[in-house]
Amino acid sequence: MKLHDLHPAEGGGVKAKKRVGRGPGSGTGKTSGRGHKGQNARSGGGVRPGFEGGQMPLFRRLPKRGFTNIFSKQYAEVNVKDLNRFKDGDTVNLESLIESGLVKKNKAKDGLRILGQGDLNVKVNVEANHFTKSAVEKIESAGGKAEVI
Repeated sequence: MKLHDLHPAEGGGVKAKKRVGRGPGSGTGKTSGRGHKGQNARSGGGVRPGFEGGQMPLFRRLPKRGFTNIFSKQYAEVNVKDLNRFKDGDTVNLESLIESGLVKKNKAKDGLRILGQGDLNVKVNVEANHFTKSAVEKIESAGGKAEVI
């Protein structure tokens, strides 16, 4: 099959767009389906999304909920099982994780946190901002070192 062999399904097809303002015989001449005068007949006319004719809009009638904690930290989180891709004796830090593609740079605004899910089979030295207790146990039982920076 080639590009020139393609055609719409039987009974389907592409509907021609409505040509407005093409005289009285077309059915959409003169006012072009906009009616007579009024806000919606004007160019650039109409109301913004959510406008309810002056009635208090829904988004203002509903109560506000929650807040944004300005002191929250955004750590890149990596599980212990993901560190198995490194070789014995490697130093694992944020830069090496970004290089290997485990962590995206924009996700690690405040540093790196190592979580304890899975098993570790390699002896690595890990440098991170935060470790869970189980992550430290697994790293040290594998013969590695967990260093808080």
